[in-house]
Amino acid sequence: MNLGSIKPVLAALALLAGTGAFAQKTQLTVYTALETDQLKAYEAGFTKVNPDIEIKWVRDSTGVITAKLLAEKANPQADVVMGVAASSLALLDTNKMLIPYAPLNLDAIMSQYRDKKNPPAWFGMDLWGATVCFNTVEAQKKGLPKPETWKDMTKPIYKGQIVMPNPASSGTGFFDVSAWLTLWGDDNGKGGGWKFMDALHENIAQYTHSGSKPCNMAATGEYVMGISFEYRGNTNKAKGAPIDLVFPKEGLGWDLEAFAIHAGTKKLDAAKKLADWASSKDAMKLYGKNFAITAVPGVAEPLKNVPADYEKRLVKMDFATTASNRERVLAEWNKRYDAKSEPKK
Repeated sequence: MNLGSIKPVLAALALLAGTGAFAQKTQLTVYTALETDQLKAYEAGFTKVNPDIEIKWVRDSTGVITAKLLAEKANPQADVVMGVAASSLALLDTNKMLIPYAPLNLDAIMSQYRDKKNPPAWFGMDLWGATVCFNTVEAQKKGLPKPETWKDMTKPIYKGQIVMPNPASSGTGFFDVSAWLTLWGDDNGKGGGWKFMDALHENIAQYTHSGSKPCNMAATGEYVMGISFEYRGNTNKAKGAPIDLVFPKEGLGWDLEAFAIHAGTKKLDAAKKLADWASSKDAMKLYGKNFAITAVPGVAEPLKNVPADYEKRLVKMDFATTASNRERVLAEWNKRYDAKSEPKK
């Protein structure tokens, strides 16, 4: 090939590089507590409209991810926090670890499911809430009735038959504890909420470090009851597990899977694109395949095993108050109950 023929090739290569054909993808490090069986669909939905951005997921349970982010405050590693409890994001916000941003679809998100500031430090994606997975086969073998309330679960007949998530590790466990303290009182460790947990603790076989695990254990018959959340209960039942989903009558703990941009990001433009997508109707439709309530109303289709009035059963939660009490509440919980927690990995 002579020099005359090389020049047009070099010019074409320069043009391609200039148009981004050879440009390297931007990699976003996204800390998440989303279930692993949800990540693939969400990532595919985002990259379909943003093919130049690649997501690197860092996944763990809510409490673990929250602790990791706080530990990394001086040397942040995350660009985005996605699918982590709003109560955790409220805590990060008080530590000045988030960049407020109003995503494109913010106006469609219900006010109670986003940060009240303008622009918001975080916004909700969907709501996940409490359910009890009750193994009907094992219960029949043991002659155990199905409970209807949280208080029912403190009856001596259920001793050693219940598993639930550790609130220090699991967002599900933390919203359960927060709900019980809201329902029956905290009073710095002396209220009715703690008395209820003292009684429940007598029947607990183990506290797990995952919100899904108690339902999985109930589904396999390892224990009769697992305090978990509605997504895992619904999916396990749909797969044929011999469980009923119990929604205790006093009220249900809940939290939002929420989104925020980390203040340590050096890839703000890409992070904003992910925020815009995460707030979009297309994203909400994907969330709605897994959860009965999305932050944008009228998107989620009814889930077969979740009651139609599910939203009305939710305990009133104040994320800012929950965040401010988190450290004290977890210290008290650990002091009282941590001896029954499963070993950490």
